[in-house]
Amino acid sequence: MDKTKREIQKKIEELRKKTEYYATKYYDEDKPEISDFEYDMLMVELRNLEKENPEFISKDSLTQKVGGKIKEGFKKVEHEVPLQSLQDVFSFEEVEEFLNRVEKQAKENNIEKVEYVVETKIDGLSAALEYKDGKLQRGATRGNGLVGEDVTENIKTIKTIPKEIKGKIDITVRGEVFIAKEEFEKLNQEREKNEEELFANARNAAAGSLRQLDSSITEKRPLDIYIFNVQKIAGKEFNSHYEELEYLEKQGFNVNPIKILCKNKEEVYNAINKIGQEREKLTFGIDGAVVKVDNLKFRTILGTTSKVPKWAVAYKYPPERKETKLKDIICQVGRTGAITPMAILEPVVVAGSKISKTTLHNEDFIKEKDLKIGDIVSIQKAGDVIPEVVEVIKSKRTGSEKEFKMPTQCPICGAPAVREEGEAAVRCTGIECPAKLHRNLVHFVSREAMDIEGLGENIILQLLDNKLISNIADIYNLKLEDIASLKKNGQKFAQNLKDSIETSKNNELYKLITALGIRHVGSKAAKTLAKRYKSIDELANASIEDLSMVEEIGPIVANSIRDFFTQEQTIDLIEKLKQAGVNTIYESDKNEDLRFDGKTFVLTGSLENFTRDEASDIIEKYGGKVSSSVSKKTSYVLAGEEAGSKLTKAQSLGVQIISEAEFKDMIK
Repeated sequence: MDKTKREIQKKIEELRKKTEYYATKYYDEDKPEISDFEYDMLMVELRNLEKENPEFISKDSLTQKVGGKIKEGFKKVEHEVPLQSLQDVFSFEEVEEFLNRVEKQAKENNIEKVEYVVETKIDGLSAALEYKDGKLQRGATRGNGLVGEDVTENIKTIKTIPKEIKGKIDITVRGEVFIAKEEFEKLNQEREKNEEELFANARNAAAGSLRQLDSSITEKRPLDIYIFNVQKIAGKEFNSHYEELEYLEKQGFNVNPIKILCKNKEEVYNAINKIGQEREKLTFGIDGAVVKVDNLKFRTILGTTSKVPKWAVAYKYPPERKETKLKDIICQVGRTGAITPMAILEPVVVAGSKISKTTLHNEDFIKEKDLKIGDIVSIQKAGDVIPEVVEVIKSKRTGSEKEFKMPTQCPICGAPAVREEGEAAVRCTGIECPAKLHRNLVHFVSREAMDIEGLGENIILQLLDNKLISNIADIYNLKLEDIASLKKNGQKFAQNLKDSIETSKNNELYKLITALGIRHVGSKAAKTLAKRYKSIDELANASIEDLSMVEEIGPIVANSIRDFFTQEQTIDLIEKLKQAGVNTIYESDKNEDLRFDGKTFVLTGSLENFTRDEASDIIEKYGGKVSSSVSKKTSYVLAGEEAGSKLTKAQSLGVQIISEAEFKDMIK
């Protein structure tokens, strides 16, 4: 093999790896990393190289098979009729090649007239629905085209799928599950509000929703479906595809509304253009127009490859891009404290929507794109929904553009803003920052922290909405009548919550340290710090050098602790908590029972009468240590139900194994 051929083979192998990786992200994980257009261009490059070098074609290439794997947790469904993919084309020249090839074969088979149906290529997830005697029996995803996932329970939550059709027939139909544009925007707005990861596009939102193992989650998502094909039907034959679609409508199916019957090539081009012009007005997202031969018998003659039918192609519209000015970059603070840069744009209409701002994600994104305030930038809608900055038009720079730097202080509360090593986000560190107050309150009252029973997320939201609290310490100043006002006949609830709040004042010091939410400090480190420093004041005044010497507290954690306690917001909160009567001192009993002093325990399996944390607290209270791994130095392995590999290792090392009953005897 000569050098050129080796280089071509290497390039093909690289493209296969890339397309496999991006296809897995798109189809299997519903988390695309590149745009549809970028992926399509990789596939075109691969297909062309394989076409020019057929000796390197492999059945494992995505040009020869349908992407998609079966998600663990779903039953497999073998499709009686394969759910094939479509051959993508990107120009009218390629459409013409397809039409000429079809019409040539029509002449060879004495078929006088060829008609076509042009439909919208809906951007969603393909699914097959099976009906027996007119009743819905099963729903399945396309999967790899031959084997899909049984998603029947999820399919039944989609309101536009009939549970029973008009005719008492056995039929399998194929459709595209999707989320309408407006519904998708609402869904992402809700996720943004809750600080959940945004869906990249409507297609992946639909796919992720349909492939949920919990159908109650699917039910909450605004899924819809358009049916576009009869896969199989008993006791009935059709002459044309258009006839099939009309029949499906009469049966009560939600059929693709855009279906244009074309009598010749000219009408096909006109239909593609018409759909392209009208696409922004459609309520659902599309990424192309599908051209299909209408005559079903002629389709059989044309045949299929292992991946695609030879009687259809999908014309892919290029993403619409517009240029506009980046007027400014401002920063928003989320509920976790993440500070996100936002582009303020000269308003421009892209894909039917007026765009005046969009997220710039993080500091790295801005550096990667080399964005400056005042730049002329190219904007497009990712998946035709989410606006994104594609690139800077550097040729239009005037020299007046300004560099942007991420803030070193929170724009909301003024606390230090830091970027931890290994993280992309810059975060506000202020414990009283209004933007992250709800999240901080939820953590403060949680079981592993101050453990205030009855003060859940919804109650906290009500307290904030009603302006009954404005910081963490306000919890301890709540009045009975204020709490009672949150619920109908809420006197008993108010008294119970008030009692729980009062009880929390007497918590051990480590609970308070945990509740403060210091970065990198969990309950285990909090216990170590409480024992070492004896009071919140001593901990607050500890030097980085001193903190670094504490067991399990390294330089990174030490710096985090020191930074936290030097902030004005922290000092203010600690003072307020003291005034409210919250314990800030390590209270150890002088006659402390240290029966487990020098002993190391490992917990494995599930315990009946204790949680892992409760058992660990008891062991540590009596001077013992709890480890996560078994070694020769382990004193006891406390084994509950379904104990696993730790029990096996303990047996092999001869470590003493105790049951929950024996542990209860030890702590009497």
